[in-house]
Amino acid sequence: MKKVNLIVVLALIFTTTIFGQKTFTLTSKDLGGEASKIQEFNGFGCSGENQSPQLSWKNAPEGTKSFAVTMYDPDAPTGSGFWHWVVFDIPANTNELVTNSGTKSNLLPKGVVQSVTDYGIKGFGGPCPPKGHGFHQYIITVYALKTDKLGTDENTNPAVVGFNLWNQTLAKASIVAYYKR
Repeated sequence: MKKVNLIVVLALIFTTTIFGQKTFTLTSKDLGGEASKIQEFNGFGCSGENQSPQLSWKNAPEGTKSFAVTMYDPDAPTGSGFWHWVVFDIPANTNELVTNSGTKSNLLPKGVVQSVTDYGIKGFGGPCPPKGHGFHQYIITVYALKTDKLGTDENTNPAVVGFNLWNQTLAKASIVAYYKR
């Protein structure tokens, strides 16, 4: 019996060591599997509250000097998707963006930059898929970056920010929410 218990304990330790490693993870207290009227854009034919969700992350890789967050809809009928939020130069000691920080920049840490979205605004622009177009997926991604400043500014378009993110990313973690009208 002692031998069986020892084998079980060793198997649990081995499994935890191999499969239970801490990975870079993004979560939200506000957002589940679907977005809601709280996140929906207010404009462009939508009448939501346009509040960015609370986001928190953990287990950033060693060497992380800053973070960035994006929200992207690959299902938008544009031929190239739609960027809803582009925020970067988030200090490395930050592990959370509070609810509505994407529209009230005083809720963001000092020095954080919110760049233009495909709505043509700076800051968060929530989901607003065309009526009857079905569910769109909204991919929210946090990037752990190897630089403290991305080298772009609030007027930089999402494609250029994305190129710089690609070049500076150590790790990334995402959550996906769906929304339709």
